[in-house]
Amino acid sequence: MSRRPRSEEARLWALVAATVRPLPGRTVEIPPETAVAIEPPAARAPSKAPLPFVPAAHQARPRVAPKPPPIAQPGDIEPGRKRRLTRERDPLELVLDLHGLDQDRARTVLHRFLQRAQDDGARAVLVITGKGVQGDGILRRRAPEWLADPAVRGVVAGVSEAHHRHGGAGALYVAIKRKAP
Repeated sequence: MSRRPRSEEARLWALVAATVRPLPGRTVEIPPETAVAIEPPAARAPSKAPLPFVPAAHQARPRVAPKPPPIAQPGDIEPGRKRRLTRERDPLELVLDLHGLDQDRARTVLHRFLQRAQDDGARAVLVITGKGVQGDGILRRRAPEWLADPAVRGVVAGVSEAHHRHGGAGALYVAIKRKAP
């Protein structure tokens, strides 16, 4: 059941209908009682009156530069190895704590630490990044990027978030590749 629009609703609809261009072959229906009060948009002279409201869905959107491709992250540690690390069957041979370091220093220290761990024959290490103030610390976010860096690609076999007893979301298990003979 539909009702006829009230006169103020019909006038409002006529205002809206006058601001659109119909698709080719179509026309805009304007109620006869309001048709005389509104001129079609082409016949109107340009004025300094404010432009009519255009919903956000119909506004032109600015062009946005494409996002750079995501940085390749090192793969996860194989499940059996991670299980042995969390149950402490495989010892974590070395631990690095990055707390208190800035990004540049932390990256350098991390790369040197991983190289030394591989030279010493370590198979798994723990890297503590911390969680940050609100759980979104910069070292926590950047460490996976640093571990995917080509400079340490020959050292890192896999990375996984640590078990809660080793630091949880604020620490990473890093599996180390054997050094090539």
